Amino acid sequence: MLSSAAMTHVFIAPHPDDVALSCGGLIASLRELGQAVSIITVYSGGPAAGTPLSEYQREVLGFGNKTVWPNTQAFHRGNIAAEYPVAATVTAGAPWAADAGRLDATQAYANTQARQFWQRAAWTRSANVTNDTWSERPLADALPTQGTLTRSALDAEDMAAMRRAEDERYAYFVEASIVDLDLPDAIHRGYEGEDALLGTPADDDEAPIDVLRREIVRLEPQQVYAPLGIGGHVDHRLCRDAVLALVDEPPSWVMPGPDLGGLVSFYEDFPYAWWNGFSGLSDLEGMELDLPDGCALEPRYADISDQLERKSAGIRLYASQIQRLFDGEQGLLDDVAGYAARVAQVGRIGSGAAERYWGVVRT
Repeated sequence: MLSSAAMTHVFIAPHPDDVALSCGGLIASLRELGQAVSIITVYSGGPAAGTPLSEYQREVLGFGNKTVWPNTQAFHRGNIAAEYPVAATVTAGAPWAADAGRLDATQAYANTQARQFWQRAAWTRSANVTNDTWSERPLADALPTQGTLTRSALDAEDMAAMRRAEDERYAYFVEASIVDLDLPDAIHRGYEGEDALLGTPADDDEAPIDVLRREIVRLEPQQVYAPLGIGGHVDHRLCRDAVLALVDEPPSWVMPGPDLGGLVSFYEDFPYAWWNGFSGLSDLEGMELDLPDGCALEPRYADISDQLERKSAGIRLYASQIQRLFDGEQGLLDDVAGYAARVAQVGRIGSGAAERYWGVVRT
């Protein structure tokens, strides 16, 4: 039972969207009760500016499908790759292309229609049915006053900035504060491919213990929530291991900090938990938590039946991720409701929708 007294709850997100996906219902409930919520997003950074992205990196970041790019980029021709190899000029005769004579006729008709359309405007735009650049007919994208923004395809720095912007919109939506640590995502730290990304962290890839300790002490929370690591994503596991290390730390007499032993709970990483059929701690085989001596985990349930719609609305703010994770908004609604119902059934929450947290308790 949550207390009505003012408390500070700190949620640790490996990436932008992880807290909204896994804890959005509890956060909405806490804010209704007047509790303070802070989100620490750990791995939201990219590599050096201008670094080219591989196909895999673009896909994992959620920008591999042009349908989810922002409006200012969706029709930028530098971002739209052809489905098949395309010749450099129309006269080369791609299999699906019209012959030159028909294109000329179409161009002439398009020019007439363009002149009629713009005849009362203060400026005009020439028609261009081939996307070839001519001196008298430049591409709209190349003009500063027409078309989309004049810039190259999104690079890693752009994508990181866009994901941080989504995170900030979510924080504004739920009325939470946000701390962005801006550490580089695993795909920018040498993890390439699903086996590496969902495998064991590299020996030289250290958990962010020091930076998390600094922020947690500064925020003075009464409750801290960290990922359980379901699915095995290296960034989730490193965040989890960092918090476990903090739980195991003895009190510091130089700068006394809170004893996190009774303050930490681990949340179930959604949608990994849904995809993997997670039912309990025994399903973490090979990724068990290395709990300090004298500590154990107990399940705690948050009834989110009256917050399910708000949770889904918050997740939708991460527009870059919806298609990749759920294959569309309906898939999002179905998966969020499905997993919440399954957790509620296990926890015997009569209202039918719940999130589960595994609290650290001293034994």
